[in-house]
Amino acid sequence: MAAVNPVQRRVPLIAGNWKMNLDHLQSIAFVQKLAWTLKDASHDFSAVEVAVFPPFTDLRSVQTLVAADKLPLAFGGQDVSEHESGAYTGEIAAAFLAALECRYVIIGHSERRTLHGETDEQVAGKVAAALAHGVAPIICVGETADDLEKHGASAVPVAQLRTALSRVDSAADIVVAYEPVWAIGSGQAATPEQAEQVAAALRGVVAEVLGEEVAAKTRILYGGSVKSGNIAGFMREPNVDGALVGGASLDVAEFAAIVRYQKHVGL
Repeated sequence: MAAVNPVQRRVPLIAGNWKMNLDHLQSIAFVQKLAWTLKDASHDFSAVEVAVFPPFTDLRSVQTLVAADKLPLAFGGQDVSEHESGAYTGEIAAAFLAALECRYVIIGHSERRTLHGETDEQVAGKVAAALAHGVAPIICVGETADDLEKHGASAVPVAQLRTALSRVDSAADIVVAYEPVWAIGSGQAATPEQAEQVAAALRGVVAEVLGEEVAAKTRILYGGSVKSGNIAGFMREPNVDGALVGGASLDVAEFAAIVRYQKHVGL
């Protein structure tokens, strides 16, 4: 596996996955409050990027608010179809997300893999579809407790990522999110050292498939019971470039504190 020097300027990304929470009216109030909270705290959005991932029914409202008030927040979809268009009831095409000015889309989240039987090959198709329309995929990979016991921490995420990148070219703008399934919603996060070990292996896969230049600029996020009290430890690791936050992203004060990790821990 290729070795990559992780020491390169990568703007950290703190991404809030709302999952199936907040309707379109609640999303407007939430985004306004988040923007005000971060503005009042003089947050530098060029130093730490902030993105929210509302349900599909909220995206138009969030887009309108962000555009009208010129808010420095990014936003994206929680999933995307691998298909361009057609008879796929309930699916959302990448072209639809692009038309709503989504910068990102989450692909391959563990809940999609577990609850909806999403395969590595489907993830690869969704990644290709998103990139074809200029939407940057946040490619989620991770292992279950059984995987961890049988194969170790990085084997399954590495295999998942290699397949996910199989239809990607070297000019692609991608983000990778390592989310150990055993940590999600458990309150028991991986240690920073565990996250770093897997993140380094994932960066090696990106280097192997897309080249060292792409690997050096690709952001790798950690996701799994992230809180304001533990984010600093992850962000000190050289290969961890941000967080994919679940439950804590639904609390404005807590999410803002995670975003502002550089201030409240003195990094």
